[in-house]
Amino acid sequence: MEEVDSSHLVVRPIGFVRTQSRFKFDSPSQPNPESVEVNRIELLPGFQYELALQDLVGFEKIWVISWFNRNKHWRPRVMPPRGQAVRRGVFATRSPHRPNPIGLTCVSLFKIEGLTLQVGPLDLVDGTPVLDLKPYLRTVDSYPESSLGWIDAVESEESTPPAFKIELSTEAERQLEWLRANWDIDFTDRAFGILRRDPSPHRTRRILKLPENRFRMACGAWRLFFRVDSHTVTIESIGKGYSEESLTSPGCEKIIDREAQIAFGIWAS
Repeated sequence: MEEVDSSHLVVRPIGFVRTQSRFKFDSPSQPNPESVEVNRIELLPGFQYELALQDLVGFEKIWVISWFNRNKHWRPRVMPPRGQAVRRGVFATRSPHRPNPIGLTCVSLFKIEGLTLQVGPLDLVDGTPVLDLKPYLRTVDSYPESSLGWIDAVESEESTPPAFKIELSTEAERQLEWLRANWDIDFTDRAFGILRRDPSPHRTRRILKLPENRFRMACGAWRLFFRVDSHTVTIESIGKGYSEESLTSPGCEKIIDREAQIAFGIWAS
């Protein structure tokens, strides 16, 4: 048997994901089967991937094996975004913070045009490297009666109506409308969906408790400031995720929403 040096393995991307999710916050924990969004997987030219894609048409779903390239370190115990603020062994989660940051996503395949695959909802951010594609086989990949471990309790809780309602202050409503109208920026669906379930401080959901019973939630490049009273979450205001110094310093031109944040700072002052 040929020996393989398992201390050093080499993988190369075959292509990249193209989605509207620019931040990890924009991307759901798992693909939403009810979403109508359409994404793309663009394979690299020059490697005969056109031949490799032959016969994939006809499969309704495929497995996408990806590389979480934004994660530089792994954690043996992580705090999943779903459920209570409890740390769990990383191998019992879908966390991207893994010894080898490999992602596995089942996605609907709509059509193939050349080296581009048109696919359904993804839980990956734009630019994620793709390592491999495999057909989903319902006869061998699906075990609907299998136990979900600790996720069973989470899904049971999520099947009930949300415990909190969202209210907006006049200022927050004005700020959100300005972002939508002038920059086509709207992160409220994801943010409000999380807050309706549980607005308590949580590391992975990026919710931090502030003085005077206030809270801050990081939403990619933006911040939501809110209060909680009984079962009502009141969004008080919106803020930038970067300081003026960071936004205007040389070399920071690639900050996402940089121009929008600079304009927001001028408009809000």
